[in-house]
Amino acid sequence: QVQLVESGGGLVQAGGSLRLSCVASGPFFAYSTMGWFRQAPGKERDFVAHIASSGGSTSYTDSVKGRFTISRDNAKNTVYLQMNSLKPEDTADYFCAAGIYLSSDSKMYHYWGQGTQVTVSS
Repeated sequence: QVQLVESGGGLVQAGGSLRLSCVASGPFFAYSTMGWFRQAPGKERDFVAHIASSGGSTSYTDSVKGRFTISRDNAKNTVYLQMNSLKPEDTADYFCAAGIYLSSDSKMYHYWGQGTQVTVSS
């Protein structure tokens, strides 16, 4: 069974940094696009970033460009989201997801983690 487990969330002051990790079980990881999404209370789940299976292509939503970096280590079945210069509006539950196609549409991702909470205080 495919499982994605996120970690690394927490409480941080504005301007600080966090590094999220998502460890995947199963042999599919090296062939999957991996994405990070976030959902603030009372809001829709939004795209944050995705990375191709090879790691050679990445994409970010405009609000995190220059601050967040997505990366992956296929040998460790892990995808990361390095978040720098955090802002209060980055506060949300962050989810990793696995899919086939490079897409910012959450419907294109078939497997999801349980989420990790990020809170940025002002």
